Amino acid sequence: MKVKFYVILSILTFSLSSAQKKANEKSKFNQELATSLGADRYGMKGYTIVMLTTGATQIADETKMAELMKGHMTNIGKLADEGKVIVAGPFLEKNKENYRGMFIFNTQSKEEAEQWVKTDPAVQAGIFSYEIFPWYGSAALPLYLKHHKEITKENL
Repeated sequence: MKVKFYVILSILTFSLSSAQKKANEKSKFNQELATSLGADRYGMKGYTIVMLTTGATQIADETKMAELMKGHMTNIGKLADEGKVIVAGPFLEKNKENYRGMFIFNTQSKEEAEQWVKTDPAVQAGIFSYEIFPWYGSAALPLYLKHHKEITKENL
């Protein structure tokens, strides 16, 4: 199960690296941008991935569940506005690992990522549990967020 996860991450990293290599061939290196994003000489940096899993708590009350999920989404928006979470989203299919969604946090510190994920009301309520992994990816990853707001008509 974790092997599959690492294979997916490897493919994603390779894809980002390949895309970055092609982009570098077409564009000029920007030291100021690289420095501002914390990029190493390969244009990469460390992040922390948090995989949300099915938690031990099941809530039958639909109103309470809706309230917790609204808080979950609000918290994601807050963390994104603070530059702490740069990728967040649910998985579209059930899987044997019970992964429900993931965050990519803009930190190399597992402890800091854990503090941030614990601010989530759905995690606090036990609806979600989590696993934490270090990850190495493009330092430009945080830049997509400003464009995401430009293409979003409606929030969940």
